Amino acid sequence: MMHSTKQRLIDMGLSMLLKQGYNNLGIQALLTATGTPKGSFYHHFADKEDFALEVIDAYIAQVHAGLDACLRDKELPPLARVRLFFEQTQQSYQKDGYMGCLLGGLGQELSGVSEVFRHKIEWCFSAIANALATCLEEARKRGEISTACDVRQMANILVDCWEGAALRSRLRQNPESLNAMLDFYIRSVATG
Repeated sequence: MMHSTKQRLIDMGLSMLLKQGYNNLGIQALLTATGTPKGSFYHHFADKEDFALEVIDAYIAQVHAGLDACLRDKELPPLARVRLFFEQTQQSYQKDGYMGCLLGGLGQELSGVSEVFRHKIEWCFSAIANALATCLEEARKRGEISTACDVRQMANILVDCWEGAALRSRLRQNPESLNAMLDFYIRSVATG
């Protein structure tokens, strides 16, 4: 079980990284917001980079929990499961005030200056696309999408489009881009 101080720092760090980004996140502001002494921070994390990487791990664990819950729901057809995952993600963005995807935000901010973050975030996006590809393969086998489709490519395009829509959602502070992208994608790939 994760130590409660560490979890409190990670939870607050997620919120602060979404709002401020990595470069504007001050460790002292994080400590003040959580009421944590500096020594406790360095007991749990080697430095700011280590902290942010652990926040990414916690975030991607939440994403995968949502993916698993939606994509493994055999009560729904595969494309409906894909849609459900993204609808639930959109609801999470709304709850956070349309701050968008932590991975997308940090990827834009850090991928050009940190190989560690670039590789970590790309791995996270690839893992999401792989989970989606498995569900899209099921959709292909059931005839919901064309048998000629490359489901890996379709899954990567879906992640790419979603991230772009998440950025626009953040800029506009509303879900219109996310909803339009998801509707367009599902209509475009569905055979019926």
